[in-house]
Amino acid sequence: MKPLGEGQFYLVREDVLTESMLKMLEAKRLLASGEEKTIQEATKRVGLSRSAYYKYKDTVFPFESIARERVLTIFIQLEDLKGSLALLLRIISEAKCNVLTIHQTIPVQGRANITLSLDVTEMEIRLEEFMQRLKAPNFIESVHLISSGAL
Repeated sequence: MKPLGEGQFYLVREDVLTESMLKMLEAKRLLASGEEKTIQEATKRVGLSRSAYYKYKDTVFPFESIARERVLTIFIQLEDLKGSLALLLRIISEAKCNVLTIHQTIPVQGRANITLSLDVTEMEIRLEEFMQRLKAPNFIESVHLISSGAL
């Protein structure tokens, strides 16, 4: 096993990151979006020292920013209602995703499962927001990210 810091990567949930890491990520977002022009302005806005920003800026990244391939596979359980698939596909289209594959099971007891592979290269919203949009309709029972990677 390699010592920590020698090329190993870990995927961790946002709620276990330190406050400084979260503020650094927000500062990076402000800079990338153009809302703030300088590191000093961004760190001041989020209440973070510049030294803390520099400490974490090259080591902590949002999941979607490091994913090399822009293909997501999503598993959705839903209530089988007329027009539900059309609404789901509209949400996907509005997020600028392209459906690569789609598989829907035959509904059993009013429930169906859908597995989607999506090209999200042009998606302009964060993955978390996209997942929330997919979960929003009342006929959606669950949405799970199965994988992010090449087909």
